Amino acid sequence: MLVHGNNLEQKEEHRTKYRDAKSRQYLTEIRVRYDQWKKDNEALVGPVAVEAENDQEIIFERVRLLNEYKDFLDQQHYAEKFDSRSNLHSTVLEEFMFYLFRDLVRSISGNALIGKSHSFKDVFFRAPSYKEMVKLPYALVEKKDHDFAIGVSVKASMKCAGAATEEIHDWDIPAVAIECKTYLDKTMLQDVSTAAEQLKQKNPNGMYIVVAEWLKLTESVNLKKYKIDQIYVLRKQKNTDREFRYDAGYQKNPIYAEVVEHCFNTVRSFLTSDWEGGIAHGLERGFLI
Repeated sequence: MLVHGNNLEQKEEHRTKYRDAKSRQYLTEIRVRYDQWKKDNEALVGPVAVEAENDQEIIFERVRLLNEYKDFLDQQHYAEKFDSRSNLHSTVLEEFMFYLFRDLVRSISGNALIGKSHSFKDVFFRAPSYKEMVKLPYALVEKKDHDFAIGVSVKASMKCAGAATEEIHDWDIPAVAIECKTYLDKTMLQDVSTAAEQLKQKNPNGMYIVVAEWLKLTESVNLKKYKIDQIYVLRKQKNTDREFRYDAGYQKNPIYAEVVEHCFNTVRSFLTSDWEGGIAHGLERGFLI
């Protein structure tokens, strides 16, 4: 769940990489600020499933803490030492999603899935022979990784009629899947749209959201054709390559609290609403979709 903290710990404990003096110094500095960011977020409680007067205050404070930590971590010397392949910077947003939705999800169920997910994508059966097929299903479950998901973990057992042996399979079913991006370009948009379509084929009630800091799309992109429920651009800003973000004249927008608030309220409304929408329900109304 604390994916950014886990990423930092892996670098601190790596036996061959990040052993030079400069890396050790930077990791120590980042550790101090990360621990404080984590402590401050854990001290905040809410929002939960039931709306409260201080919901906005809590969300805005979480965003203030996020901007403060991001501004520290995104300094040029840290960005150059730990590039995009290290995932140190990109995992901050994923961990923030956990802090943002943690109390909402816990107020609904203590058994809910929240965090990184290995979600059900498809299942097929591949027995080595018919003789084996009547003994075991030989099910192979395809899974899709999601940056952040709210849903349920499932343990399924399968066995053939009359057989004593059964197979056990574990997978996640997201109600909400959130893809976290530093920036969103057209290729990424196509990829996440495919993932959203696959999710909704197996869970038609599922919601798929993209949360990005910056946007790298032109006006020629037709957003209506993609299968994503919503795209949030937290900085309300077009993407600029990392090296240009350190130019003296570059103005980097903050992560806007009202955008995060809209995302939270969208997810809360979805998780606390009635999903009824089957054929029988539609027939009562006279319209099915």
